[in-house]
Amino acid sequence: MIIAKLLLAALGVASLFATVEAQKPAKTETLVVAGGCFWCIEVIFEEFKGVENVENGYAGGKEPNPTYDRVVSGMTGHAEVIKITYRPDIISARDLLRIFFTVHDPTTLNRQGPDVGTQYRSAIFYRDAAEKSLAEEVMAEITKEGIWPGKIVTTIEPLLNYTKAEAYHQDYFARFEKASEAEKMKFNAGYCSAVVAPKVQKFREKFAHLRKDG
Repeated sequence: MIIAKLLLAALGVASLFATVEAQKPAKTETLVVAGGCFWCIEVIFEEFKGVENVENGYAGGKEPNPTYDRVVSGMTGHAEVIKITYRPDIISARDLLRIFFTVHDPTTLNRQGPDVGTQYRSAIFYRDAAEKSLAEEVMAEITKEGIWPGKIVTTIEPLLNYTKAEAYHQDYFARFEKASEAEKMKFNAGYCSAVVAPKVQKFREKFAHLRKDG
């Protein structure tokens, strides 16, 4: 009888631990990249399976806590970036970097379409040696595969002075898409329609199988 009670108690403890483990939030990691205007690539990465959140921000410059006006002046050295929070059990950093090299043009120096300046450079920002090594590996892989006809000019930089962008920059294109025609006039409607929308549509067609609703 005593042994039976001990076994039941042990099973109860094991069940409790299993419940606690199941309730733990899934492990997430982050990746910071720049590929032109952050409005353009934020919405793309938000739609991938395994991506928990995408935050627009600034990184790589010499000033702490810069504002948007300071960054777009080109005087701070920051790039417009996105910080991707993702679940590595669903999508890997390597795959995110491979996708990164296909959703923007990494061969145009300090430029993406009509956006020109160092703040629009193509860049991968690393926190440690492992992240730097991975970025170098993926860039070498993409270069070898010859996906782009020109030379890849993406920089691999230490993550310095990261600052979250102002609230009105977050989920910008997603909010634009859901807005009424009258509300859209409060956004940069011309830019969203002419520049962002075609990129997003191309992505949705090309990566339909990897999207959350795919």
